[in-house]
Amino acid sequence: MIPDMTAHMNERPSPWVERFLPLITAGGSVLDLACGNGRHSLLMAERGYRVDAVDRDAEAVAGISARAPGITGRTADLESGPWPYHGSAFDGIVVTNYLYRPLLPMLLNALEVNGVLIYETFMVGNERFGKPSNPAFLLRQGELLDVVRRRLTVVAFEQGEVDLPRPAMVQRLCATRRLGSRLP
Repeated sequence: MIPDMTAHMNERPSPWVERFLPLITAGGSVLDLACGNGRHSLLMAERGYRVDAVDRDAEAVAGISARAPGITGRTADLESGPWPYHGSAFDGIVVTNYLYRPLLPMLLNALEVNGVLIYETFMVGNERFGKPSNPAFLLRQGELLDVVRRRLTVVAFEQGEVDLPRPAMVQRLCATRRLGSRLP
């Protein structure tokens, strides 16, 4: 089971997400994967996006949906249940503090042409700062780049140690879908 990262993360939206959110088509559809307490779902709804917020925590999802119009909440176990967005495509996908590698190809396929993927999570080295420390939940050096290579155009990529909202090792990526790059 992936640890609940929202318990020790700042409730404010990630500056990385805020920085690249304007690249997503105004009013477009956005998937907030493993949305937790909804800090990014609420930000996106406030900015006029149509948001699908998905998480395994039914109570959190219900709370998010009730707080803002424009958010469609969905409770789903992303790791042991079926992919709930088969056949769907989004103008943007936002993922923070979550990693389940088998979903990565599905995320790339769920991006519309010119869609934007904004991803930020922990990487190897984070174990010295606390959780997550299990390698299954930590990206390897350059792993996000390897995942999107030949599929998306990288807009920005960072990896390494950060101090805020707490000391951690992270990888961050913003990338767009090129025409004709849908996965088989």
